[in-house]
Amino acid sequence: MRPLILAIQFLTRLPTPQVGNFSPALLARAVAWFPLVGLLLGSMLAALLVAGSLIDPWLAAWLGLLGWVWLTGGLHLDGLADMADGLGAAHRDPQRFLAVLKDPHLGSFGVLTLIVHGTGKLLLLMLLARQGMPGLLAILLIPGWARLGVYLWQTLPPLAPGMAEQFGWQRRPWAGLLNLLGLLVLSLWLAPPLLLAPLVLLAYRQWLARRLGGVTGDCLGAGIELSEIALLLVAVLAPAIMTT
Repeated sequence: MRPLILAIQFLTRLPTPQVGNFSPALLARAVAWFPLVGLLLGSMLAALLVAGSLIDPWLAAWLGLLGWVWLTGGLHLDGLADMADGLGAAHRDPQRFLAVLKDPHLGSFGVLTLIVHGTGKLLLLMLLARQGMPGLLAILLIPGWARLGVYLWQTLPPLAPGMAEQFGWQRRPWAGLLNLLGLLVLSLWLAPPLLLAPLVLLAYRQWLARRLGGVTGDCLGAGIELSEIALLLVAVLAPAIMTT
């Protein structure tokens, strides 16, 4: 169970037993458990939305956003901000992009991206809270789908030594396939609009391949955040489209 415990430690702030004899290869094995940890996060977020919805959908959305940031420790938001800074300042220069990623300071592009991203998530969470049970079931699955993307994106060439390279050391295609099938079955049962999730994950991989030619750890974190907000949008828009 060490890979599962390490996956929880890496992706969340939840208390876990200490993992002994840590190695980067063990972290690579932990990727197989990322979607399950995402489902665990989703269940907690759904509970926060239920609690907040007893008073008002906006309170539910605020609690959901607060919980999302706290439970993950802002890990993926950091990657999103760094990638935004890199893209904004690189001017299509790959070396400049990597140099900006290594800079610990937050730039204006990263700040603006976090503001737009955070307000977007808040609004979409409020709209899902208004949906009642369909929205709650979508929230349950979205974090799992987003973390499945790491399987797909890590197959791209690493742009620099680091987290993306380590995740690619020990690829387990069968584990990715099992996670994909499990999420497809759950989506078909609980939230059919999320059957579009594989297309969202593939679209981000295609963008990484064309724009950057590879992937970094920050790109993986950014992909999780972007996939989450894209799937929130899918879950919000699908009922409106189906009724027109």
